[in-house]
Amino acid sequence: MAEKIQQLESVVIRSLRRFRDRYFPDKVVEADLAVGDSGKEEQQYGFLDTLPVDVQFLIMTFLSPADLCHLGATSRYWSAMVRDPLLWRYFLLRDMPYWPSIDHVTIPHPDLLDAPLISEDESLDDREEGNEGIKLKFDYMSEYLKGCPSSRQQWLPSRPAYEVVTSFFQSLVPASEPRYAMFGPGMEQLDVSLVTRLMHAPDILPVSGTPHRQINGIGSGISYMFNNQHKFNILTLYSTNRAERERARVQQESISNKLFTFEGNDDSGDPVCVPAPQVQQVCQVVDGFIYVANAEPGRGGEKSEGVQIRAVLNCSRGSTSKPLLVLSCISREQPETVRTPSTRSMCRTPCVDMAKRLGLPHLPNPWMVQDTVAESLSGLLDGISWLLRCSGVKLY
Repeated sequence: MAEKIQQLESVVIRSLRRFRDRYFPDKVVEADLAVGDSGKEEQQYGFLDTLPVDVQFLIMTFLSPADLCHLGATSRYWSAMVRDPLLWRYFLLRDMPYWPSIDHVTIPHPDLLDAPLISEDESLDDREEGNEGIKLKFDYMSEYLKGCPSSRQQWLPSRPAYEVVTSFFQSLVPASEPRYAMFGPGMEQLDVSLVTRLMHAPDILPVSGTPHRQINGIGSGISYMFNNQHKFNILTLYSTNRAERERARVQQESISNKLFTFEGNDDSGDPVCVPAPQVQQVCQVVDGFIYVANAEPGRGGEKSEGVQIRAVLNCSRGSTSKPLLVLSCISREQPETVRTPSTRSMCRTPCVDMAKRLGLPHLPNPWMVQDTVAESLSGLLDGISWLLRCSGVKLY
């Protein structure tokens, strides 16, 4: 990936340089040409306009998406420069590994990410001034702004005033407690137990109690309180008993998953599995699912992960409307003294790659991948907030 980004960086600089030379040749001026030979004062340009293109590109790499849009509003020249498709593809490949979350709405289109590098001539044609009706072949700018955490809020639909008033009156009516089934290898393989930390973190998610009732004979799970006002229930589904899980974790061995029955392979060679009868009953009554994935380097990646997720969603009633929250989890964060953007991408699987690994873009259900740390529970509240909203809970 680093080599691809470096290669794309040089392509972007060449594209920007050729674009300026072709459509804005008057911007190519020397610093000592402020006064011409005739003694008349020549046209003055802004300091940024006269910098070499590679320096202009370097400056743009330090700007936020909002700052880039502000820069593009200063002149026709910068408006064209900041809309370069290759520039925004560079930002996509550079920044995606560090995005802490992604969902079914904000994930970039896979065809844009896997497409080969377009030529500089094609990039020039895509943003030629005066062709307002031209349709960009690679709209990387909108894809980046849609997925970047600092700008994606603008893509969410705003609620009209009457809906806010309606939501207030609805909040006065007691609502049923949403229930979610939580499963996945990240619950069992990590050195720090996410479930144990959840039960002993009253400052993050207080435990509101364990209801004395059964959900189809499996248990009631544990109820938590979000923002001290919204109750929800999590029912944990383990693949086997505690002794076998602990032995497999210490020896880093795989164990037989008793939640699913594997029935061979399909025509494409992928495994086929069916949830156990008691799991099918749970899937039919819960309001959504939480899948805990192991995001530590070298762990996970089996085809059975995506197969199990699809099997659970398919056996639930109204499966296409039930949300799926994927907690892309690691045991603990690196110490502050050694934490850098590059080391962060090395110590965990990026959430965009996790979505691809699990085959989430092909699911009809709403889904979200959230980076989470089991020890500190960082990122957990963001994921739970999304999950509750998808279940119709009004959060304020």
